[in-house]
Amino acid sequence: MKRLNKILLIAVIAVSCFACNKSFLDRPSQSQISSDNFYKTTADLRLATASLYGGSPWGVWHHEAYLPLGDILSGNGNRQWISDWVQLYTRTITAGNSVMQGGWKGLYNLIGQCNGVINSIEQKADKSISDADKNAAIGEAKFIRGTAYYYLAMLWGAVPIIEDNSKLIQDPLLKRNVVSDVYQFVVNDLTFAANSLPRNDEKGRVTTWSAQGMLAKVYLTMSGLEGNGSRDQKLLDSAKKYAGTVCNESGLSLLNNYYNLFQSQYNDNQEVLFALQWATGPSIGWEEGNLLLTYSPSNDINPQKNGAWLSLDPTYDLYLNYSAKDSIRRKASFMLNGDYYPELNAAGGGYTATSQSMKKHIIGNEKDNNSPSMTFTASIEHDALLRLADVYLVYAEAILGNNGTTSDAEGLKYFNKVRTRAGVDPVSTINIDSILKERRIEFAFEGQYWLDLVRLSYWNSAKAVNILNNQQRVTFKYENGIATPDSPIGTAVVPANISSFTLQLPASELAADPNLAEPPVKYF
Repeated sequence: MKRLNKILLIAVIAVSCFACNKSFLDRPSQSQISSDNFYKTTADLRLATASLYGGSPWGVWHHEAYLPLGDILSGNGNRQWISDWVQLYTRTITAGNSVMQGGWKGLYNLIGQCNGVINSIEQKADKSISDADKNAAIGEAKFIRGTAYYYLAMLWGAVPIIEDNSKLIQDPLLKRNVVSDVYQFVVNDLTFAANSLPRNDEKGRVTTWSAQGMLAKVYLTMSGLEGNGSRDQKLLDSAKKYAGTVCNESGLSLLNNYYNLFQSQYNDNQEVLFALQWATGPSIGWEEGNLLLTYSPSNDINPQKNGAWLSLDPTYDLYLNYSAKDSIRRKASFMLNGDYYPELNAAGGGYTATSQSMKKHIIGNEKDNNSPSMTFTASIEHDALLRLADVYLVYAEAILGNNGTTSDAEGLKYFNKVRTRAGVDPVSTINIDSILKERRIEFAFEGQYWLDLVRLSYWNSAKAVNILNNQQRVTFKYENGIATPDSPIGTAVVPANISSFTLQLPASELAADPNLAEPPVKYF
C-alpha cells in the first residue's frame, strides 16, 4: 500500500502526459507522442497503471457524483440547502443538474485515462517486457474501465462506448450504444482482467479476485436486463460461478470488525477487493484528492479545523432499517444526536454528535490519523468500491435466483457471515427483500443503494417503484433515544415510475454532441 501511495503522485504526473484528461468529447493531447519514450520496463507499466487508482482520473466523479447519485437519489440521505442535491432527493432533476453532469464527465475522464494507458501499452511497450506483465497491466486498466462503464450503464442506460481516444478526432459526434452492448463491453473488459491479473499483488492493486467479484455483480445485474418478473438463469449461473469462486477459493475473509473498515489504519485490508488510493498533502490539487471530509459535521474534527461544508443527513427511512442489535453498522454509518466518537479529535477528548449526519468516511484530523500533512481536501481514507461482503451478498442473491425464498446452505452461509460480523442474529431463510435490506444497511453511504434499486428495476419494476414511493423520505430529530421524523422539505417529492431509474442526458453533453439524442445503436 505504502509503495503504491508513494508512486501515485509520480504516476499522476507521468501518465497525464499520455492520456486524455478532460471531457470524453475533448481530443487527446498532442503530447501523447512522448509515450514513445516511456513504456520500456515492467516498472514503467506499473507506474502507468498506478495513476488509475485515484487522483484526477477519479476526482471529479468521486467528489461531485459518487455519494449524491448513490445515496441521495436512493433516499438514504439529503442536505436540504443544496439545490442540485434537492433535485435528486425530490426527483425533479433537470438536464443542467451539476451532480449528473459531474458524474458523466468524471466517468468519461476516467475512461479516457484508461484508454490512453491500454492503447499505449499495446502499441508502445518494449518487446523485452513479457506478455504476462503487459497483460497484467492492461488487465488493471480494463478492470477500472469496465467498472466505469458499469456505473454509466446503471445510471444512464445506453451510452457511447469509446475505447480509442484518437478516433474521436475523426468522429467526435458519437451516438449512444444499446445498453446490452455496454454491459457486454464491461464483461469483455472484466473477463480479460480476471484472466490476466495475478492471484496476489501488493496491497491496493486489483487481483483476479477483484475482477471475478465484479464480474459476478455485473452478471447478476445483466440477468434481469431483459426480464419481466424473472431473471435469465444462464446469467444467474454465471454470477453464482464467479462469486462462488471468490468466496470459496480466494482465501480472503471479512475484516473482523465492521467499524474498522472505515478507519484509515485499516486501509486496503483483506476484505477490500477494490479501493481508491489517495495521496495527501498541500500539493494535492482540487479534485485530485479524497474530498469526503468536506461532508464532516464539524470543523472541530477535521484537518486544519476546516472544510466541514456539506454534512449529509440520514433519512428517517434509512434509520428505520436498523434493529437495536445492529448498532455497530449504524454507528459506523451515521451519527445520532449524543453519539460519542472517541477517535475523532482524540487529543481534544473525542467528539459528541449534536445532530444526525453521515459518519462513514469521517476519519478525524491529522493527529487522529498520524498524518501531519493531511488536508481536508485530501483525506487519506482509501474508500472501497468493492468489498468481499458485497460478493458474499451477490452470491446469496444469485443462489436465490428466481425463487421466492431459499434456505440453501451455501447462500445462508455467506449471507449470515455478513450479519454475524455486524453482531446481528443469523437467519434461516432469505428472499429478495431481506437481501435488499441487508445490502442497504451494509453499504449505506458507499454509493451502492441506487445501483441496487436500478438492478431490481430491470426485472421487477413494480417492486422497485413501490420501494421508492413508500419511503419515509424525510430527515429526523433524535432525542432521548426516540427518533421523530421531520416535516417534508418544501419541494414535493415527485412520484417514481420506471423512467425514474434512468438519468436523462446532461444538457452540456447534448449541446456538444447532438447525436447523443439519436436512438442508440449496436456496438457489436
